[in-house]
Amino acid sequence: MKKRTKWMSVLVVAMLVAFLSACSSDSSSGSEKGSADSEGNDEKISINVAYGNQPGEPIDLLAKKWKELAEEKSDGKIELKLYPSSQLGSEKDVVEQATMGNNVIVMAGYDFLMDYVPDAGIMTAPYITDSVDDLLYLTTTDWFDELHESLNGEGIHIITTNTVYGERHLLTNDPVKTPEDLKGMKIRVPNNQMSIATFEALGATATPTPLGDLYTSLQQGLIDGAENPLPVLQGVKAQEVSKHLTLTGHQKFITTWIAGQSFIDTLPDDVVQILKETGDEAGEYGRTVLEEQTETVLKEFEEQGVEVYEVDIEPFKEKVQSVYGEFSEWTPGLYDRIVELLENKPS
Repeated sequence: MKKRTKWMSVLVVAMLVAFLSACSSDSSSGSEKGSADSEGNDEKISINVAYGNQPGEPIDLLAKKWKELAEEKSDGKIELKLYPSSQLGSEKDVVEQATMGNNVIVMAGYDFLMDYVPDAGIMTAPYITDSVDDLLYLTTTDWFDELHESLNGEGIHIITTNTVYGERHLLTNDPVKTPEDLKGMKIRVPNNQMSIATFEALGATATPTPLGDLYTSLQQGLIDGAENPLPVLQGVKAQEVSKHLTLTGHQKFITTWIAGQSFIDTLPDDVVQILKETGDEAGEYGRTVLEEQTETVLKEFEEQGVEVYEVDIEPFKEKVQSVYGEFSEWTPGLYDRIVELLENKPS
């Protein structure tokens, strides 16, 4: 009897070892495949790509173009698996997943990256520039190279900086023509320091809410309005509830696509190069789509009964000046350095 029990124990242990080995094999990520490919294996490298925007929005169409270009340029070796609508989690959560080395590329705003390197936040400061071209220029400077190096130190690798997200405006239940009209309003903002500080400075109650929850939050009266580029507001059907659009243009917004540095380190160099080149190319495509959709959406909003207000933005600019003094963790002289870079921008 004892001998039989002993053999049964051995059998259970053997089965447990086999089970754990199988689990380990099944959970192999695209990064492990990337390492194998560098040794001559032609196995496809599958990479997850996450973003909060809805299908059909400019960002979604950009991501689809990126997938197409990457697969074409790699002869089918690279497969980008797209996860729109925050399917893998909120932007903040997925950025954290990336820093831990997970197999994911995520669209991340500089306002989220400031949680890791505070100076990144100035790229999304209200009214910091008059055009997205100024922001894109900043990404080509030595200052930005220093910023990227600091992000690398936090486990973040920027793949492409060439994504124009759009000009952010305000859509509310009641009219907003001056900053004073925002007093007491609960405005949906992304869950980051810069967005919260901006709308608190304008007198509103900044209410961080996942983009996917914006419509129901408006319906249920949990918020009184939201801000975003027009195609994004239409993507979540916010105009069906809120009927007052104020063209504040409080942020000219570009964004990044990032991955964890430890994940990037597992990929062959040629794969990383293809991701960067095709990401930049997709960014150009996405900007064209954005410009076309923005014009179309504005007309559609008006047809759907949305009142559009072209307001004097100077009072809004004055209100948000206090934001620049709220981030003591910024490198001393950061604002002045950015202003100097923009003043000396090649014509």
